[in-house]
Amino acid sequence: MRIIDFHSHFFSRPFFETLAAQSPQEGGVEAKLARLSSRTGIDLPSPDLAAHVARWIAELDGHDVEHLVSFASLPEEIPTLAEAASLAQGRLTPFALVNPKAGPSPEQVQTLLAERGFGGVLLFPAMHHFHIGGEESAELLEVLNAAAATVFVHCGLLVVKLRDLLGLPRMQNLDYANPLGIIPAANAFPRIHFVIPHFGAGFFRETLMAGAQCENVFVDSSSSNSWIATQPEKLTLASVFERALEVFGAERILFGTDSGVFPRGWRDDRLREQREALEACGAGKEAMERIFSGNAERLLKGRRQS
Repeated sequence: MRIIDFHSHFFSRPFFETLAAQSPQEGGVEAKLARLSSRTGIDLPSPDLAAHVARWIAELDGHDVEHLVSFASLPEEIPTLAEAASLAQGRLTPFALVNPKAGPSPEQVQTLLAERGFGGVLLFPAMHHFHIGGEESAELLEVLNAAAATVFVHCGLLVVKLRDLLGLPRMQNLDYANPLGIIPAANAFPRIHFVIPHFGAGFFRETLMAGAQCENVFVDSSSSNSWIATQPEKLTLASVFERALEVFGAERILFGTDSGVFPRGWRDDRLREQREALEACGAGKEAMERIFSGNAERLLKGRRQS
C-alpha cells in the first residue's frame, strides 16, 4: 500500500534556535538547546540543512513512505523549509505557518504558493487569537482560495511541549479552537480544502458537524489521538474512524503521523495503529488506499516539486 504522510513537522535548526532565542531561561541559545536536548533526548538538527534533509529522506525510504507533507512550524522557518523541499527532489511538500494578524502577508503567501512549491498553510487560531471566519483572515483566504490551496486549521486541545520546556508562556485560548468556526469560511471560500488535524483534538462532535455541513472540510488522523480520553463517551481509535467514515467518507480523511523529532524519526507506530483501527472498523482496501495516499495525492496535484 502506498503511503503519503500528510502531517509532519520538519523542525529544522532555525526552528529550535528561534524558540531558544525567545526563551526567558538563563544562558545563550546554544546553552538552552543543550539543556533541552539533555532533558528530552532529542537529537538537535544539524546546522547543515542538506544533512537534515538526507536524514528525513532516509526515514521515508526505510519505511516505504512515498511523500511527506511537512510544516514550517514558525514563520522564521519558512525559508529553510522552502530550500529543504528543493533539496528533497520531490519527496516533500512544504506548508507555512501563518498568523493572519502578524504574517507572512497574503502577498508573501501567494509567492510561496506560486513560486516556491508550498501546498498551503497551517493556522493556529487558539495560539494567535483570531477567528478563521473573521475579517483578519479574509485577505489571506482570498489568496488561498484563488490558488485552490489546502489550509490546516488546528482546533481543539493544543499543548506545545517544546515551548513548555523552554519556559515560554502558554498563549492557547480554546475560545478560538472550535471547528464550527470553520463553517463560514468553508462556505465563503469553496475552492480551499480545509483540514482539521487530529480529528478535532477533542472537538470530535464539532468536527463531524463541520464535515457534514461543508464538502470542502477534511480531517486528518495524525498524532497519538490522546484527546480520546477527554470524551464523555467511551471511544476507541477504531470507533473514531468508523464515525469519521460515516460523515466524511473515505474521500475526506487524510493519513498523518505528526512526526517531527529525532532520534524517534518517522512514526511507524502511528501507521500500524491506524491501519489496525481501520481494519477493525471494517474499512475495505479501496477506502484505505484513499486514506493512506489517494486523497493526499489529489490535494497535492500540481504542487509536488520534481
